[in-house]
Amino acid sequence: MIRIRKGSDRGRFDHGWLDTRHTFSFGEYFDPEHSGFRSLRVLNEDRVKPGKGFGKHSHRDMEIVTYVVSGALAHEDSLGHGRTIRRGEVQRMTAGTGVVHSEFNASRDEDVHFLQIWIRPERKGLAPGYEQNEFPDASKRGRLRLVASRGGRDGSLTVNQDVDVLAALVEKGRAVEHALEPGRHAWLQVVRGAVEFAFASLEAGDGAAVSDETALSIAARGDDAEILLFDLA
Repeated sequence: MIRIRKGSDRGRFDHGWLDTRHTFSFGEYFDPEHSGFRSLRVLNEDRVKPGKGFGKHSHRDMEIVTYVVSGALAHEDSLGHGRTIRRGEVQRMTAGTGVVHSEFNASRDEDVHFLQIWIRPERKGLAPGYEQNEFPDASKRGRLRLVASRGGRDGSLTVNQDVDVLAALVEKGRAVEHALEPGRHAWLQVVRGAVEFAFASLEAGDGAAVSDETALSIAARGDDAEILLFDLA
C-alpha cells in the first residue's frame, strides 16, 4: 500500500524571515490524519532568511536530524557544541533528558534551506548527544547512501531507534532501488526535482507512505532529483 502526501497539502506558515512547511502536525498546524508515520514524527521543510533563525529553545525525548539542502546553518547547544552545518552535512541531536539549542542562518546574503526531522526514540530518558558528519554528493549519486541508522552502520550517524535514513541523488533517466524486509515500512520524501514512484509523479515537497511492499524503485523524471528514504520498523 502506498499513500501519497502532496507537498501542496502540507501545513505552511510564512513568517517573513521563515518559510516553513509541515508534512505532519507541528506547532500551530494540526492534522489528525497526518500526525507522523511509524516512528517518524516531524518532517519540516524550512527556509530561513540571512541572519535570522531560532533562538534558544529546549527539546527532550526526541532524535532530531537536520539535513541541509543549501546554504549554511549555525548551531549552538547546551552540550557545548557550536557548529555550522552546510550542504552535504547531516546532524543528529539526541534531546533525551533535555537540551537547549539555537539555529541561525550563518550567511549574510543567502537563504538556508533544510529539513528538520524528528524521530521518536526507542525509549525515554536517554543521555543527550550530538553528532555531525559529511556525506558528499558523490557518495549519494546514483545510489541510496545510509546517513543515519541504529548503531551507526557504514559511517552513518547513530539514532536511537530502529530506522535507516537514506539519501540519494537520482540522475536523469536513472532509478535507485530499495528492498523492504517483511514487516518494514518506508517514507519517501522528494527533496529536489521530480521522480516517478509506484506509477505516480512526485515533485519536490511530495512524500509517500509505504506499507506491505517489498521492492521500491524511484526514477528521476526530467532533471536530476534528490530524495530521502526512511526505512522504518
